Amino acid sequence: MSKRILLFPGQGSQYVGMGKKLAETSPAAKAILDRANSVLGFDLADLLFNGPEDKLTRTDNTQPAIFTVSMMAMEAVRAAGVAFDFVAGHSLGEYSALCAAGAFSFEDGLALVRLRGSLMAQAGDKSPGSMAAILGLEADKLGAVLKEASSAGIVVAANYNSPSQIVISGSVAGVQAAAKLAETAGAKKVVMLAVSGAFHSPLMEFAVPGLKDGLAKVAIKAPSVPLLSNVEAAPVSDPEAIRGLLLRQLTSPVRWVESMQAALAADAKEALEVGPGKVLMGLARGISRDMKVTPVENPEDLKA
Repeated sequence: MSKRILLFPGQGSQYVGMGKKLAETSPAAKAILDRANSVLGFDLADLLFNGPEDKLTRTDNTQPAIFTVSMMAMEAVRAAGVAFDFVAGHSLGEYSALCAAGAFSFEDGLALVRLRGSLMAQAGDKSPGSMAAILGLEADKLGAVLKEASSAGIVVAANYNSPSQIVISGSVAGVQAAAKLAETAGAKKVVMLAVSGAFHSPLMEFAVPGLKDGLAKVAIKAPSVPLLSNVEAAPVSDPEAIRGLLLRQLTSPVRWVESMQAALAADAKEALEVGPGKVLMGLARGISRDMKVTPVENPEDLKA
């Protein structure tokens, strides 16, 4: 039998109303939400269920919101007795993945993602940036585009989401220049993203010292199963290596395509997307049809 991997979504999967059904149908999930309210010191449930959307999409709110809903959904996985062999998470989702595998407590994970979101928002205020999704342009061609566009400002590849979707990040001028050059180079589409900063780029350097201090205060244990790291696209279990990779992740690209290829190479062909939305299922289809991804947002999703 093939192995199973749990996948956890990152920013962009949030929506007003997420987690509501879980809170209403699962006492264990409701308990997670209550613990989140206690840690955060504000009514996260109200923000999740009622919005407003512009407040939910602020990165300092989005990160703890998605992390909490993912951990609520994880309670459904646990209740069903589902075994798994690997975990992976897209950017923010890496914290959810590690928490699900027991590397740190829910409270510590929530405090970390709240800190991470706040620091990333501050970095965006200090060094305004932009991001854009480049569709239908090969990585090598995009690499040449980014090299040329760098004369206008900082711009790098931030997320290798699928062979046909790469997100770029950097200064406003750098991203705008790269977007125009990408279209000229044959990109099928360029979509400017509504974000508050240049995530996974050198412009996030401001957030590094604060996150380093935060990570140093958290006890990280070896996860129950290996994490397929965003930064290295390889399995990792050593606690100190994980601590370093979470820090490097701030300014390094998310190598999602390679991570999913590594999962397939390890015979992890069955995946559960644990948390809000179906973003990772869509990306998986663009990477390989050999991986079957089942979204798990509510208990009944595991009964199909």
